[in-house]
Amino acid sequence: MTVRLRPHHLLCMLTFVGKGYTAAFTENYIRIAARLSAGEDIEVVEGPDDICAPMLGEPGMHCLNEESVPHRDLKASEAVEALLGISARPGASIQLSTGRLARMRAAFAEGSIRDACQRCEWSPLCTSIAGSDFDGVLVARAGC
Repeated sequence: MTVRLRPHHLLCMLTFVGKGYTAAFTENYIRIAARLSAGEDIEVVEGPDDICAPMLGEPGMHCLNEESVPHRDLKASEAVEALLGISARPGASIQLSTGRLARMRAAFAEGSIRDACQRCEWSPLCTSIAGSDFDGVLVARAGC
């Protein structure tokens, strides 16, 4: 199996600590974090992904209605591609190794891959988590 993620969620997963929009969203994301931590590959997709799924029936859901979301996806794709030297565009498959995760977190903490995070409501929380050396994050890879 693979986890389907839109590009900006490649950044969001770096700081996920079990907080989200709704209880259903958070429970779903916790399951996805466990799958990623267990070694499932990522399929990069355009538009709503496995993380968005519980919210798709909500009126005004930003993943469908905000023009800023595709812009975030583009900025995240560009940042991940430049950092890792791999494709992060829709259709790409990414193996999340310990090394890649560590490189992404280091770049996130220094701010070099956060252009996609501008004006995101979660940015202050993510900044705090990065500042705590990613204490409590749920996506982790061991032994890869």
